[in-house]
Amino acid sequence: MGNGLSEQPSLLSNIPFFQSFHIAILGLDSAGKTTVLYRLQFNEFVNTVPTKGFNAEKVKLSLGGHRSGTFHFWDVGGQEKLRPLWKSYTRCTDGIIFVVDSVDAERMEEAKTELHKIAKTSENQGVPLLVVANKQDLRHSLGLAEIEKLLALKELSPATPWHLQPSCAIIGDGLREGLENSTT
Repeated sequence: MGNGLSEQPSLLSNIPFFQSFHIAILGLDSAGKTTVLYRLQFNEFVNTVPTKGFNAEKVKLSLGGHRSGTFHFWDVGGQEKLRPLWKSYTRCTDGIIFVVDSVDAERMEEAKTELHKIAKTSENQGVPLLVVANKQDLRHSLGLAEIEKLLALKELSPATPWHLQPSCAIIGDGLREGLENSTT
């Protein structure tokens, strides 16, 4: 299984020392998308409420080495009625972060359906995908191998580079590593 990396070029592999990126953060409701966003922006936990539309934030991050980037994150609500809008936020995007709740085994099939639906749209073919397996700190969280299988990540288009990253968005574990692993 390895690190859950596809064999495609990495998420932002050829970036120069400084670059700007448009990244859509998607996933089912209550997966932790907004917690991911604000942990990346402020490097601290921010108590959040369900997103009824979207949150947009500009965040400058160090990507390891001498590289840094400005990320324009669009965190889009994951309620079923908002999901048809996701394609509007992924149009011309440089990458997609798809957040899943590692404890919510009952909704993995729903997450898989939505993930594959957005990854298979023609404008998202080849767009790099970082799958954040959130809530890995909790006792009943699914392991990476099981999440990879349940989300059928190996069934994504060979043109879509992907990386599966374990994380705990509340304390920030795995988030920067996921971005860095996706950029090297």
